[in-house]
Amino acid sequence: MCSTNSSQEYLVAPSKDGMDETSYILQQRRRQQQVMDGGDNLKNCPKFASFNYINSIIGSGVIGIPYAFNLSGVGMGVILLALVAIVTDYSLVLMLRSAHISGSFSYQSLMKSAFGRYGFVVLSFLQFIYPFIAMISYNIIVGDTATKVLIRLFSLPHDSIFAQRYFVIAMATIFITTPLCMLRNVARLAKASIVSFIMVLVIFVTIVIRYESLHDVMSTVTEVGNKNTWDFARPGAIQAIGIMSFGFMCHHNVFLLYDSIEGASQTIWNCVTHFAVTISFLLMVAFGLVGYATFGNLTQGDLLENYCWNDDLINITRLLFSLTTLLTFPLECMVTKAVVDQTLRGGTDPIPMSKKRHAIITVSILVATYFVSISTKCLGIALEINGVVAAIPLAFVLPAAVYIKISNDSWREKIPAYCLALFGTVVAASGISLVVYEILTFTADSCENDRIMDHCYINDTYHPTGVIIKLPLN
Repeated sequence: MCSTNSSQEYLVAPSKDGMDETSYILQQRRRQQQVMDGGDNLKNCPKFASFNYINSIIGSGVIGIPYAFNLSGVGMGVILLALVAIVTDYSLVLMLRSAHISGSFSYQSLMKSAFGRYGFVVLSFLQFIYPFIAMISYNIIVGDTATKVLIRLFSLPHDSIFAQRYFVIAMATIFITTPLCMLRNVARLAKASIVSFIMVLVIFVTIVIRYESLHDVMSTVTEVGNKNTWDFARPGAIQAIGIMSFGFMCHHNVFLLYDSIEGASQTIWNCVTHFAVTISFLLMVAFGLVGYATFGNLTQGDLLENYCWNDDLINITRLLFSLTTLLTFPLECMVTKAVVDQTLRGGTDPIPMSKKRHAIITVSILVATYFVSISTKCLGIALEINGVVAAIPLAFVLPAAVYIKISNDSWREKIPAYCLALFGTVVAASGISLVVYEILTFTADSCENDRIMDHCYINDTYHPTGVIIKLPLN
């Protein structure tokens, strides 16, 4: 058992370069945080905290990796995924290095120390937008996926209240996300994160099983085994990097995760980061290769949409994936709560939040995400905008800019940070251009996710090709 609820404080021994000499600030911050949490000072050992870290990375983005391989080519896809993983790892380490230099252990205060009030406002906007839209996407995934599963498993009529998206999302919000979001300490989500991680592994096992059973069927509708399907490189590299960056995005959770680690220091954080990013990378490569090998050029943005709706094993997988997204939801909610609270107060210093204030902010966020979620079932372009406008600046551009601004290192030592900022800027600018093009060419059919794949008609399971099964839209 590596979780502790001790009031003992851990001080970090100063390193040779003096980077940790301001660690006493973290000690004071933790004492304040203990007051904010109502005395809840639970900490996780690094190995246990790693599951929170991995869960923060491995969310809905992992299902999109096969599509990223479809865009970029398999060989180039693996290389780009490794590049994004390395860049992400460096930026996460850089954020904590900057925090120790400045003594600012929140993303908002870090930006404020580097760029003043303007930096705080920009960061607050981005750090609210990203997790808020992510929570909306989780609700939509749950509503669409769980509705299909319930209709299939229980033969529900389409006008049944149990088959309505608004009802399914409401039940998930009331009975799953609300109790988890009411928790005030990230460390208490560690067990839920372990469950979520296990579910991801189960989902992977099911797609491996379906690769074996669908190979012959898929060969009749697409050249899955043809060497042209396994192109080394394709022209969709920029879009693929956007999807991969979204998959690795967890920077808005950095300081919540750091504060949940027992005896946290720069060295421990570096080790936990390397471990979590490596495991996440391996899982994404595995999902990408198996998913793309199954469907080839027909691979869609949501891998689970490629499978037939009467496939009960995949329906169980869809249900598990819905639960996985719901268990990731609280991590995003905690960031949103912190941003809202600090924005309302107009400051970045930790100030105790009363239980009443915490409950009001939490419920307000959940209600807002619920009503937006049931108002649409298509957030594809909105999520792409979220990725290039919020995720990439949060993950790559701002961490590098802060370090360059506050560090006294020589310009040579800052070269990797300059490269990180340049990488993020180029990808964001290119991504915005592509999103604008998609918006200009957007049609209603671009948002259609109810069409049955051609291979599902092989055994005459469905109606003639082209039929669309209408699901409840409310």
